[in-house]
Amino acid sequence: MKAHAALEEPKRSATAPMHLLIVDDEETTRELCVAVAQQTGLKATAVASAEEALEVVDQSAIDIVLTDLKLPGTGGLELLKNLHEMNPQIAVIVLTQYGTIDSAIEATKTGALDYVTKPFRIEELRARLEHAMHEVDLLQENRLLREQISQGQPGFGKLIGLSPKMQRVYKTIEKVAGHEYPVLVLGESGTGKELVARSLHVLGRRKEGPFVPVDCSSLVPTLIESELFGYVKGAFTGAMQAKQGLLEAANGGTLFLDEIGDMPTDLQARLLRALQEREVKPVGSTERRRIDVRIVAATNRDLESAIRSGAFRQDLYFRLNVVQIKLPPLRDRKSDIPLLVTAFLEKYSPSDEPVRTISSDTMQRLMAHDWPGNVRELENAIERAVAMSSGPLIHVADLPSNLQIQTSERSPQRDELLPLDELERRAILRTLRETNGDKLAAARMLGIGKTTLYRKLKQYRLDQLEA
Repeated sequence: MKAHAALEEPKRSATAPMHLLIVDDEETTRELCVAVAQQTGLKATAVASAEEALEVVDQSAIDIVLTDLKLPGTGGLELLKNLHEMNPQIAVIVLTQYGTIDSAIEATKTGALDYVTKPFRIEELRARLEHAMHEVDLLQENRLLREQISQGQPGFGKLIGLSPKMQRVYKTIEKVAGHEYPVLVLGESGTGKELVARSLHVLGRRKEGPFVPVDCSSLVPTLIESELFGYVKGAFTGAMQAKQGLLEAANGGTLFLDEIGDMPTDLQARLLRALQEREVKPVGSTERRRIDVRIVAATNRDLESAIRSGAFRQDLYFRLNVVQIKLPPLRDRKSDIPLLVTAFLEKYSPSDEPVRTISSDTMQRLMAHDWPGNVRELENAIERAVAMSSGPLIHVADLPSNLQIQTSERSPQRDELLPLDELERRAILRTLRETNGDKLAAARMLGIGKTTLYRKLKQYRLDQLEA
């Protein structure tokens, strides 16, 4: 009997709950495990066979799998091997009958995190699930840290920032990168939507394949169809030879559809059909060609409003919006501005000269600005300031003219204009509170060495804080 039991999403801190997949052919066991999972703070889906389980894992972001070893058709051990090939980050707990511990031990050697013997006590199962949740969290945090260290900057991939909103973005990227389903990236222009798409690509299974970006807003409307789907020789005037479309060029990799909200509605229908059928028909051809691509789309528009006005197809929206990643505007994460400024100064300072530094009043001016163009506008401002500066120190006069005018409006209290030293002191103090006084963890979050942190603690007379 097929049984999918998707529970109402329970609340788990400020982030989305982890997703547990239960695989057992006994309905009563499935129902009991679902109930325990909900009490533990997990979202749960239950299926009766390994075949159904693999379908769910292919279509959904699963963090933990709880599976019986004895299943109809494909057994639990074979399922474990398949899961490990699909996504080695999934934590697997196996259920085994009393007296068959050898099978459970074999499963742990194959990659299972833990096992529970049937019949089990509810408290025992809850403890195993909590342990698995902790291990998944730890694994994600370690991978995030390794990524930050390998890039040599405080962020993720080429995204820069340590604010809580950006940390949530990084965790979502980490969680969904290994899957194949479409991702919709939302955010204002200049927030870094393409950087998110590239991170999803390089962290996923298609990293060896092509990454093909398509700016739907810059394509000439009459040429979008031939650009996406390609054309055959003689399809129209000027088609002197066949040309491969971008969908086919991305075969085996990732197609990034930037500003998808600007795509004409008639072409949206063709795109939807190509995604559903996984094939394209070049302009002027009767032949259909198979494609194997992962789709990441992005837009700065409100697609739900566009659907209501008839400017965007609802069925295409549902197809693209399997997972949604929303990038915050820079004005909502101003604590990241000093990190971004440092990165851009290193990027644009002449290679044969010392890296430029920035005066405190210039930094205050940058912190006071609302940045309607977001990170892209800030990067342009720093590039211009480096070009205009006559020495190693960037001054207010080096900034674009719109930033040289002092604003009379008071910034929100959370973005209060303060000297650089005070901003740094508060950032250190806040981070220490978040890490419960763990100075090594605080240093990692701040993107500095432990020795540097101890020096700063002494400088700001915070060295008496308890470790």
